[in-house]
Amino acid sequence: MKPTPQSSGPPYSTDRARLEREVVVETFRASGPGGQHRNVTDSAVRLVHLPSGVRVIAADSRSQHRNRDTAFERLIARLRLLNRVPRPRVPTRQPKPAIERRLAEKKRRQTAKRLRAGVPPNHE
Repeated sequence: MKPTPQSSGPPYSTDRARLEREVVVETFRASGPGGQHRNVTDSAVRLVHLPSGVRVIAADSRSQHRNRDTAFERLIARLRLLNRVPRPRVPTRQPKPAIERRLAEKKRRQTAKRLRAGVPPNHE
């Protein structure tokens, strides 16, 4: 489900209490350096926001609670990006002098090509 720019409010809530109800929390064993402690604890956290399908992973710390908080911060930041409605683009208009210069250059080129054609053959 994608956010619609016409909607009145933000499509996805960034309230932590509400997010905890909308999110599936998965824990798993983080890979990488860290020694014995990291290799035996399931400290990495993956959050899946069901309404939007956004997935966020935090495996920075050896503490599952700290990783959970970090993951929620990342999720809130991602949802804020999704909620942002871009300003409509206003097309720029070419200035009048630029249009006049372009037309004058076309006129010069037209004249040069006409002169290049040469004199038509004489039909007697």
